[in-house]
Amino acid sequence: MDTTDRAQRLRFGLSLDPDAGRLPETLELAAAADAAGLDLLALQDHPYQPGHLDALTLAALVAARTSRISVFTDVADLRLRPPVMLAKAAASLAAASGGRFRLGVGGGGIPEAIGSMGAPPMPPREVVAYTEESLQVMRTALDGGPVRHRGEVLTVPGYQAGPVPPRRVELWLGGQRPRMLAVAGRAADGWISPLNIYVPPQEVPERQRIVDEAARAAGRDPARVRRIYNVIGVIGGSGAPGLNGDVDRWADTLAEWATALRFDTFVFWPVTAHRRQLEVFAGEVVPAVRERVAR
Repeated sequence: MDTTDRAQRLRFGLSLDPDAGRLPETLELAAAADAAGLDLLALQDHPYQPGHLDALTLAALVAARTSRISVFTDVADLRLRPPVMLAKAAASLAAASGGRFRLGVGGGGIPEAIGSMGAPPMPPREVVAYTEESLQVMRTALDGGPVRHRGEVLTVPGYQAGPVPPRRVELWLGGQRPRMLAVAGRAADGWISPLNIYVPPQEVPERQRIVDEAARAAGRDPARVRRIYNVIGVIGGSGAPGLNGDVDRWADTLAEWATALRFDTFVFWPVTAHRRQLEVFAGEVVPAVRERVAR
């Protein structure tokens, strides 16, 4: 791939705090990220956390407060959100926002917390099968077709999906274990990696290989599967979890992760001084990364 083309394809986003007590600040930050030219706003989905707002409700509030930037769930829990209703919500958000919604989903990473909300136990292999079948159902539903599915773990007798958004809603899958990574390669529009403190850079190539091989085996071009990295750290700081250092350190590192590790989307998770960190990230780090990758 031409490096100039790769630089144009790079996307940068910001993770928003779902804390109910910080909603005014969160909406102001979303508007600032929109004005600063970032591409994406990411929303966690941990509904079992009593202080967290519901991710899809927050997505609607954020979309209403912004005009250009896209919003996505990072990631919506399929164990707690039936796929047909999740697709309905995603289609509704995309239609209402002019197509500015992407749907990130996952099989559910904290079984005990998921079970505390009444979800029945599901063994790991069944979770993987359920996730893959859910992606198939949601893809059909998001495209507006009649939805009929009878699989190993999921049955949808049939209904006419809608509304149809003005642009295709991308379906991204979060995960880090081999079977789920293979599902991303076979059935998703993108792979969302967990935070860089959970999937460190040295472990990324093997995961990318699994996604690529699964995509090829399914007759898909691996290059069409978007690769999203959640990056926590402090710009201009030290000692915090994740990536730390000045603007040059951040720009050099993200450029290396784009070229050597093949990530095309970076979502920044600031841990302090969120507004100021956003300003430095959007105003200094992002253009420097684009310049380095293009060069």
